[in-house]
Amino acid sequence: MWPGVPVVVLLISLLHPSRCSQGGKVNFREKEKEVLDDILGEKKYDARIRPSGENGTDGPAYVHVNIFVRSISKIDDVTMEYSVQLTFREQWLDERLRFNDFGGKLKYLTLTEASRVWMPDLFFSNEKEGHFHNIIMPNVYIRIFPHGSVLYSIRISLTLSCPMNLKLYPLDRQTCSLRMASYGWTTDDLVFQWKEGDPVQVVKNLHLPRFTLEKYLTDYCNSKTNTGEYSCLKVDLLFKREFSYYLIQIYIPCCMLVIVSWVSFWLDQSAVPARVSLGVTTLLTMATQTSGINASLPPVSYTKAIDVWTGVCLTFVFGALLEFALVNYASRSDMHRENMKKKYREMEHSSSVDPATELLEPDGATNFQMNPLVRHRDDKVTMDKVRQCEIHMQLPKKNCCRSWLSKFPTRSKRIDVISRITFPLVFALFNLVYWSTYLFREEAENE
Repeated sequence: MWPGVPVVVLLISLLHPSRCSQGGKVNFREKEKEVLDDILGEKKYDARIRPSGENGTDGPAYVHVNIFVRSISKIDDVTMEYSVQLTFREQWLDERLRFNDFGGKLKYLTLTEASRVWMPDLFFSNEKEGHFHNIIMPNVYIRIFPHGSVLYSIRISLTLSCPMNLKLYPLDRQTCSLRMASYGWTTDDLVFQWKEGDPVQVVKNLHLPRFTLEKYLTDYCNSKTNTGEYSCLKVDLLFKREFSYYLIQIYIPCCMLVIVSWVSFWLDQSAVPARVSLGVTTLLTMATQTSGINASLPPVSYTKAIDVWTGVCLTFVFGALLEFALVNYASRSDMHRENMKKKYREMEHSSSVDPATELLEPDGATNFQMNPLVRHRDDKVTMDKVRQCEIHMQLPKKNCCRSWLSKFPTRSKRIDVISRITFPLVFALFNLVYWSTYLFREEAENE
């Protein structure tokens, strides 16, 4: 026997040389294998049986859930869905998995096969598509702690349904939910609970192209069916739509098209090709803009805020085209009136000539100049009526508007001048009503 060496240590070093290393330290990796073989033995553990309730009772097993949102790739208005990548974690107590931690040396055991232990049958109730991540290895692990607590963590990508209310689009806020429920175990056997403290974490610098994540709320959504009551968790993600994109891409271009259509009021009324081309071009451009907006949205049965805007802008552009049709008609009417007045003046002038003088004209002109003599009384009556109409038009008292309009002799010019003022004022009034209405409605819905 060697002096100074304990007999027990000597025997261990001879029988199990791999368990002792330099300095007499124990290889705890070997200990992990022994513990796993011990607690997961075929005769000791059955993954088909759920864990017992609290304090070893027959009550339900409680599973605590928390998630970490890694990214939100898209929020689709047409299909009403959103895609999210998250780290999903579950933690529960399974007393059958207790083991000796060797004085705190074994903090936990790690598994990569979920089938080795009992797992909750959680599923995402509003999921459309989903997949696990397997590059380079499956992104999943299970940790078993000495007191029997089990932590399950996995990275998954999901495409989830998100019913949207687009009445205030694009001044809207949307709430998209993530629902998690038990598929087969009722609340008598399994209950999901949010982890205390901070059950939902979101990655810093989360970037969304057209939305901003304002806040998120956790809640419970247990459901009752004819087969029992099932535990359910949900998290509501509140998104605010970024309005700057739509201001630049939709609202400002529509305003510009409406203003361009008003250029027609400043063109000469005789410039028919220019005014028609301008009106038709702006109308077709506005119609194309409207159809492009509707193509990026679902065909809903209610009226959206963007529909009101594009509809009114299209009406203004169409009204500018109709205004030119009215101006053109009034211009031809003014021309006809001028010709009639000129003819009446000639007739009045001819009626003032002495009939005896007319009879002295050559024979070739006698028959032509006899006609006014025959219709002299009728022409006089007609001229009297014309004078009465002109006097009647001047009877009303002149106010500031009438005195200003009197500077423009023709009705067609007056229509253009009135349109130059009326169209911008009405459009400005519409903007005031539109923005005040929808911005106040947005604030009211948020409250």
